Amino acid sequence: MELTEQLNFDHKDRRDIYEYVEAHGSVRADQARRALNLDPEAFGHHLTILRRDGYLRQEGKRLRVAYREEDVEEYDAGDLVYTIRAAEQRDLSGLVGVIRQVAEEGTYIEAETVADLLDHEEVILRHTETRSRMVFVACVDDEVVGWVHLDLPETEKLAHTAVLTVGLLPGYRGHGIGTALLDRGFRWACEHGFEKLYNSVPATNEDAISFLEAHGWETEAVRENHYRIDGEYVDEVMLATFLDCDARL
Repeated sequence: MELTEQLNFDHKDRRDIYEYVEAHGSVRADQARRALNLDPEAFGHHLTILRRDGYLRQEGKRLRVAYREEDVEEYDAGDLVYTIRAAEQRDLSGLVGVIRQVAEEGTYIEAETVADLLDHEEVILRHTETRSRMVFVACVDDEVVGWVHLDLPETEKLAHTAVLTVGLLPGYRGHGIGTALLDRGFRWACEHGFEKLYNSVPATNEDAISFLEAHGWETEAVRENHYRIDGEYVDEVMLATFLDCDARL
């Protein structure tokens, strides 16, 4: 199921089941059935259709949204081995902590917003009729050390664009992890029909700006005095890149 497509349920109970699972990230099937007060036979029928149509998947007794990718990419940086994979619900606490640490260190306002949203909703992956998101994490010894987050508007006029945030704990920089995360986000965006990515950072975050520019991003606009950080007004630098998907796929 393409994330750029809107959800299309032809039965209210199926929509209710999907939304319940989507809101909880991972939930036991019997818990969902009881919470929605559905007849077991009817619940089983709707669940079969949701799984068949690619909306949900079942792991033992637990249900999850089905658009998460399962591939795990392993990298050997010589003195460090790390993996990049789709984020899972079990990563929530570690992911939010990493994003907050990077945001505080680099005045990364967009990242702060992502962390607040994840912390508030308590769900990593989301797919609704108005907005969706996809998250990949970089892990060392299965501990989250970095992330790439794609905020995916579902409105028709913006459906070809996404807002990308990427970050990495300071102690793991210099091993190519940030580049690998950015590349994973790019490839996923290409695979799902996106054409342009955006990111905005305070002008004081020179490292983030240099990193993005080194990977082909360009400044599209500067909003003067857009942020107030520690009592000082700071410009917002709005960067973007068009995806050269033929070169990446």
